[in-house]
Amino acid sequence: MTLFLLTFFLVYGGLHLYFFLRLRAAFTLSMGRQFAVGAVLLLLVSAPLLVRVAERRDYEITAGLLSHVGYLWMALLLLFFAVSLCLECYRLAVYLHARIGRRDLSRLFPSARFLFLAPLAAAVLLTIYGYAEALRVRTEHLEIATEKLPVGVERFRIVQISDVHVGIIIRGERLQRLLAAAEAAAPDVLVSTGDLVDGQLDNLEESLALLHRLPARYGKFAVTGNHEFYAGLDRAPANITKAGFRILRGEAVMVAGIIGIAGVDDQVVLQNGDSRPVREAELLSSLPHGTFKVLLKHRPVTDRDAEGKFDLQLSGHTHGGQIFPFHLMTNLAYNYRRGDFYLPGGGRLHVSRGTGTWGPPVRLFTPPEVTVIDLIRRQPGR
Repeated sequence: MTLFLLTFFLVYGGLHLYFFLRLRAAFTLSMGRQFAVGAVLLLLVSAPLLVRVAERRDYEITAGLLSHVGYLWMALLLLFFAVSLCLECYRLAVYLHARIGRRDLSRLFPSARFLFLAPLAAAVLLTIYGYAEALRVRTEHLEIATEKLPVGVERFRIVQISDVHVGIIIRGERLQRLLAAAEAAAPDVLVSTGDLVDGQLDNLEESLALLHRLPARYGKFAVTGNHEFYAGLDRAPANITKAGFRILRGEAVMVAGIIGIAGVDDQVVLQNGDSRPVREAELLSSLPHGTFKVLLKHRPVTDRDAEGKFDLQLSGHTHGGQIFPFHLMTNLAYNYRRGDFYLPGGGRLHVSRGTGTWGPPVRLFTPPEVTVIDLIRRQPGR
């Protein structure tokens, strides 16, 4: 965790330095104004940390204000840098063309002011759009025909939410809007594939009550994500239970004699010795043969030994990248990033884009989703 925070603030601080240098190149600033701008940027760099401090000391209004300002600024800064990078590539191309062709192309070089104002304007517009997109939950439908439903059960509906990140930003009316699609789907079973709560667990009673009221005919099941670990395994599982979910930590259960659900802890929990290692293949084999088996696992990685022993794995974690073009980072880290995949060893994997947001309440070209999986009984041999 310490290494993560150190890396985060080094990178985030570097982005602020880049912004400051671009601003200084675009405008003539006195030393006093440079100092003032630097102080504001230092405050914005520290905002994520200050939010946690304010939350723990029950300064709810201060924490809420800091989180919205600080995290919206984070999105804007990331997009400013992404657009600036494109312009830097353009400048480099013009420069190389001028050098190789021995031509004067100075008229094609953008001014320092343009290099600051154009990315800033684009970032503001994209952040506004992304903020609105984060509120528009898409319902993704997945239909699976299977011979493994018992006689008399023609359809069984599983609804998946993932990466809700209930906390200082995802709460109240915003949380209600995100959960409305899950409630409208009328699930037989509701599952959460990790990061149901964010890194801070104070003052969540109202939000947990909203989750608790979500109806599911045969129950609600959840697994831990990395943010449950960050929040603290002494409290996070209890909060998930308060939200009405049965948390599966290396467990497999039969649901109303219809399907089997197995759930495993996130790998960060296992790596830190806070959970006993469980072989997924053995866990799944403990469910009755011929049962439709669902594996809940936060990260979209598969165990080759377990492939073929489950019918469907449900995962999340990647957020689909959350803010374009930063999905490229998740592309490097994971083979399965979002959507549906047939696995080479057998079975199917669905990776949710996530229902909430982490950090900035912004999603750009990767809207939040609630996944509705309908299992349809197929006659044997058809």
